Amino acid sequence: MDSLFKIFKIDKDEAAKISASPDEPHQHDFEELIIAAEGQLEHFIDFKTTITDASLVSFVTKGKIHRAIPRVKDGKCDMWVLRFKSELIPDTIFQLYASYHDHATIRLQRGTFFNRLTTTCELINLEMQQENSDLGMVRHLLSALLMMIRTERNKMSSSQNSISNHQSTTIHNFLRILEENYPRPVGVDYYAEKLFMSARNLNLICKNIINQTVSEVIETRKLIEAKNQLTHSDKNISEIGFDLGFNEKAYFTNVFKRRTGQTPTGFRTEMRRLLS
Repeated sequence: MDSLFKIFKIDKDEAAKISASPDEPHQHDFEELIIAAEGQLEHFIDFKTTITDASLVSFVTKGKIHRAIPRVKDGKCDMWVLRFKSELIPDTIFQLYASYHDHATIRLQRGTFFNRLTTTCELINLEMQQENSDLGMVRHLLSALLMMIRTERNKMSSSQNSISNHQSTTIHNFLRILEENYPRPVGVDYYAEKLFMSARNLNLICKNIINQTVSEVIETRKLIEAKNQLTHSDKNISEIGFDLGFNEKAYFTNVFKRRTGQTPTGFRTEMRRLLS
């Protein structure tokens, strides 16, 4: 995806076209959120297929192998699809990873809450249709949308009082500890010790659920914060790298370019152009 954000709607005609010629399972370099008021979603993710009736919310993290097929049900299909790069909402993205790593799709009751979601999507879409759309406004609306979903999901989890399996609990705890420690220059062994397990087992769980090694997850979290600071602060490149445990500017620049395809300076220039 060559932009920070896209939003589009799927109606019954578009759903019929997609269902007739579905994509193969694939990965993408952006996050994807699907909010369905009507219809049905067939979703292949984590190497299993589920079919869920609307109303529903589905979140797919970057790099997950998946295939989503919208389907018409009872003659209806009404879905919003939002695609965005993690740097648009870097302070939120890992909270999403922690919330959706074990279940990509959740059903929600129709009513006032779900109407708020669709209304927010309509506001975002309206802004994106403007000749000079304000990505800052889109960012705030998207953050509000995700916060509403997360709050509702937490209520559902509490009421269901479900017990997660071992891998799900481990990855949730790892991401929580990572959030508290990612700026520090510590590696895989530190997190494995905190979780009372071997580095090998922690790596296996991360590969199974997030499709990244522990080192890659740590590096990803550092770079998300680096993108946040490059976009929203006036710190120089060396300061940002040092804040995130990179002792040398050259090493930080090399890691950033290897993972993003841009230098930190190039990324900052592009982001400020896009957000201006």
